[in-house]
Amino acid sequence: MLLLAFDTATPAVTAALYDGEKVLAESTVIDARRHGELLVPAVDRVLGTAGRALADVTGVVVGTGPGPYTGLRVGLVTAASFGDALGVPVHGVCTLDGLAWAAGEAGLDGPFAVATDARRKEVYWARYDGPLHRVGEPAVDRPADIAAEVAGLPAVGAGAALYPDVFTDHRPDPAHQSAGALAALAAHRLAAGETFPPARPMYLRRPDAQVPAGYKAVLPK
Repeated sequence: MLLLAFDTATPAVTAALYDGEKVLAESTVIDARRHGELLVPAVDRVLGTAGRALADVTGVVVGTGPGPYTGLRVGLVTAASFGDALGVPVHGVCTLDGLAWAAGEAGLDGPFAVATDARRKEVYWARYDGPLHRVGEPAVDRPADIAAEVAGLPAVGAGAALYPDVFTDHRPDPAHQSAGALAALAAHRLAAGETFPPARPMYLRRPDAQVPAGYKAVLPK
């Protein structure tokens, strides 16, 4: 097994190689605006560090969000392209699940919450009974609207750090997504014989870009 994993659903542009037992190489750059510029160089970097070729990869793991439209689609399109070019499966994993797995590696057991920044003064979030057990589906909400649901729970992720009055027991580790953790979670699920849903983006809301009201065609009919 040699999994190439990456995630662009958050400001962390992160890529890693995982051999089924350990992370061979990982690269993470925090930049919310340059996912398209940074992802492929990050893949090249981890391949070079590990001394492996792209042709050695047996599967691609990609974070499916939730996340903002522009960044998230970079990872999903790249994963589909690599999977098609290499003839290997593409395994989609919820970004919040990757953070929950990393929280478990950092010593956190359930119950706890994971939250990432959704902008617009909102968070993408989910509750967990443990690193492997999400409670319900991920959601996007204003922190004040979920205060009762996360009250007193330990919480990880950049979204939780932004709203300490709601996520009162914020834990600093993990602060950002890790492709190594995402790959380790995918390997665990593969070993358990679990099936993966199609690797499709989890947006949870419509994109910011819209056709202007009163749009006027300029081409002759």
